[in-house]
Amino acid sequence: MSVLSDKVDAVPPAPSAARRSKRLLRAVAAGVLVAGGIGASTQPVAQLAPESHARKVKVLIISMFAPEAQPWIDKLGLTQDVPVPGLSIDYPSVHCNANDVCQLTTGMGKANAASSVSALIYSGKFDLQRTYFLVAGIAGIDPSQGTLGSAAWARFLVDSDIAWEIDAREVPLSDGNFDLDDYVDYITEFCRYLGPDMHVIAVCQPSVPAMASAALMAEAKDPRQPRSLTLMGGPIDTRVSPTVPNDLAMRNSMMWFRQNVISTVPISYPGALRRVYPGFLQLTSFISMNFDRHVNAHMRQFEHLIKGDDDNADAHRTFYDEYLAVMDLTAEFYLQTIQIVFKEHQLPRGAWVSRGRKIDPSAIETALMTVEGELDDISGVGQTKAAHALTPNIPGARRMHWEQPRVGHYGIFNGRKWREQIMPRVRDFIRANSGS
Repeated sequence: MSVLSDKVDAVPPAPSAARRSKRLLRAVAAGVLVAGGIGASTQPVAQLAPESHARKVKVLIISMFAPEAQPWIDKLGLTQDVPVPGLSIDYPSVHCNANDVCQLTTGMGKANAASSVSALIYSGKFDLQRTYFLVAGIAGIDPSQGTLGSAAWARFLVDSDIAWEIDAREVPLSDGNFDLDDYVDYITEFCRYLGPDMHVIAVCQPSVPAMASAALMAEAKDPRQPRSLTLMGGPIDTRVSPTVPNDLAMRNSMMWFRQNVISTVPISYPGALRRVYPGFLQLTSFISMNFDRHVNAHMRQFEHLIKGDDDNADAHRTFYDEYLAVMDLTAEFYLQTIQIVFKEHQLPRGAWVSRGRKIDPSAIETALMTVEGELDDISGVGQTKAAHALTPNIPGARRMHWEQPRVGHYGIFNGRKWREQIMPRVRDFIRANSGS
């Protein structure tokens, strides 16, 4: 799931002690089932009025990690530290001097760079309307061959993007449990923190808790509910076009799932003795569904390597680097999802009660877009589109459905057709329903 926001509060909500104990476990869902991160800004920076006490900045130097930043800090005397909520936990402050020169360290990767710069801009602590921005990094170039401001092209990157993940097997038992109800509350807290001018994108399983969260916020008339909700390949109603995973859920009892797919984390991990649905078992299940296709893909990879076809070989490796990146899920989350989503279909039946709160999708008035793939064998065609029938109060002008021809589940949110055909439609839908 991705949350796009125009504003970030200066102070995040203060959770209760019980909820603080679950912070690490909540990140399991963010890492495994939540696609993307926090993006920002549908407005030009110049339109953002700084707070009256905001510090004027003449030059802002942006670095990615400590060795890049330190020479600037030392030579320019950047001894004034200004903490900014939302910056990297490794670099939580902006460094400034008396001459209004400041330096920001974002952390490695596009995700960290985007979130750190956005946090700085929207903090209101700095007046950046007349600021020179200097992006200063080593860029991996030999100083004898390039200088500050040089442009360099590299065939291989040390880091093209970063995502922080917390695996269930890495979370101690003492930190508590994490289930589907927690996931719903987690999304709601994010929306309240980032809203009201923000948009939610949920890919696959997060579509269900994202829709539940939107329903609860709509029922409560929450002013920070999202401007739009985009659901992609999600199991909103698995009674429509059931797939192999859907049939598996219906064919077996909850006791079968507890006995056959749930394991205990070994003692060598921080989460020792936690009950989980292990990542290796998830991967085995997905590969077995299309075994011949995976075998053929690796045979083609071998042929590309023999022929010296590096581009296609690299594309193969990139795909499987992502495809094979699975993590353990908490048992309570997995089992609750099987029961509520795949066996009892509580959301489309209007029977889901989360922590005593009835989830009524008909209360949703948020703009709604659904995306499906013609060849999706995980969430069958029509399962995500079913969200429209559950939300009669959304005006026709604020709803949209797109079925992408000739793509499976993964192709909905990854690859050329995502970049060229699906993403532009999602982008235009979000822009059409923004608050600006």
